[in-house]
Amino acid sequence: MDYTVSMFLNTLTPKFYVALTGTSSLISGLILIFEWWYFRKYGTSFIEQVSVSHLRPLLGGVDNNSSNNSNSSNGDSDSNRQSVSECKVWRNPLNLFRGAEYNRYTWVTGREPLTYYDMNLSAQDHQTFFTCDTDHLRPADAIMQKAWRERNPQARISAAHEALEINEIRSRVEVPLIASSTIWEIKLLPKCATAYILLAEEEATTIAEAEKLFKQALKAGDGCYRRSQQLQHHGSQYEAQHRRDTNVLVYIKRRLAMCARRLGRTREAVKMMRDLMKEFPLLSMFNIHENLLEALLELQAYADVQAVLAKYDDISLPKSATICYTAALLKARAVSDKFSPEAASRRGLSTAEMNAVEAIHRAVEFNPHVPKYLLEMKSLILPPEHILKRGDSEAIAYAFFHLAHWKRVEGALNLLHCTWEGTFRMIPYPLEKGHLFYPYPICTETADRELLPSFHEVSVYPKKELPFFILFTAGLCSFTAMLALLTHQFPELMGVFAKAFLSTLFAPLNFVMEKVESILPSSLWHQLTRI
Repeated sequence: MDYTVSMFLNTLTPKFYVALTGTSSLISGLILIFEWWYFRKYGTSFIEQVSVSHLRPLLGGVDNNSSNNSNSSNGDSDSNRQSVSECKVWRNPLNLFRGAEYNRYTWVTGREPLTYYDMNLSAQDHQTFFTCDTDHLRPADAIMQKAWRERNPQARISAAHEALEINEIRSRVEVPLIASSTIWEIKLLPKCATAYILLAEEEATTIAEAEKLFKQALKAGDGCYRRSQQLQHHGSQYEAQHRRDTNVLVYIKRRLAMCARRLGRTREAVKMMRDLMKEFPLLSMFNIHENLLEALLELQAYADVQAVLAKYDDISLPKSATICYTAALLKARAVSDKFSPEAASRRGLSTAEMNAVEAIHRAVEFNPHVPKYLLEMKSLILPPEHILKRGDSEAIAYAFFHLAHWKRVEGALNLLHCTWEGTFRMIPYPLEKGHLFYPYPICTETADRELLPSFHEVSVYPKKELPFFILFTAGLCSFTAMLALLTHQFPELMGVFAKAFLSTLFAPLNFVMEKVESILPSSLWHQLTRI
């Protein structure tokens, strides 16, 4: 046996070792490239995923955990419900106008700021808010019901114009005033408010044009709302129609307030938002208070901002980046102009400074992506029409409108820069539990990639560690590449090292074979070797 191994090793030439190490380096390099690509796209290792999905069931790994899974089913269901609720996609209360803002960006840059997934969610919202079961009874509403489902923007705009043209038809009503004659009264059908909404959102190329169309929509929507309000108790269909008309009216008034804010009439916008919140206090789905907070910050009415926060920054109400970071900004404003990290390290933090730092830590724990945008460590893009709370999409939507407010408060960004990273020292790692909020959801990266355009690099928290198999293949590729290079440069010397390594590797096997030969009879051993 020893002679056979030695003979085999002596027949190997240096070219064989070069080919062997070069091929090993090439294969491990290809595996490394594929693993890295798969990890960047899907966030996990392909080899690890295959081993967990296919090899563990074969080895009986599932059965071992079945009892634990059954015992903890209640806890898992609770955590799953919490995860689903935290990963819910919300309508962006500060979303831009498609025609006047998003499309203008496309015309200038050639890039699409909205993803298909985001626009599809908006289409579902429009069908939910602006349609009802009785739309087929009214020709214009029936057209708009189809328009909201249309994917082509030009087809939607054409359908809206068609709905308005139908409502231009005059209906004649017979009113007999004299027994021998009839007088025909000319009467206009009510305008289609939702058609004006679609044109204001998608066809208007400026905010001023959008505002004019929304004012026409308000006139039509207010009339429909008053009529359906009188008939809402006559049956379920009338109640559904009134609910639709209410949603339409609230949406129009909110967008009119946003138009006033865009055009610089901020005080008028604040008044419109306050009136809207008083008129419809139960409609919290539009999150109008976030529009109000942004407008009040523009006016630097910090006392009014604090009053709004006192109402909505409640433990029983859902949080948002706007709520948490606005609260942090107000507390930072009280100390930021005189804050110095050197002085604070010498004398310690005062009570007001400690409150400001804690408020910043609270905001960063809720959404850790925001500081990089506020500190301009990462470039901003246009915010999407939908956001994921605690995700990168919400951070973009907040920073896009509130960065100017942070810059206006002297020293606020400096205080944020000095203290925001301290948040992560208080949060347990791995993120099994939170400090002030629920644990950070693991689903944000996938949802944000669907909401944000492909040219934007999605911010991920926590930073994912490289899987073991990527590190292993990287080490293997580097090691075999180094061996191939050395073998090519020093073939004789590397041949000696390879023979010595293989001889050492086969030494235990040779020892065992020699013992077997000494124990077994020579005739029996001869027969076994022949077999």
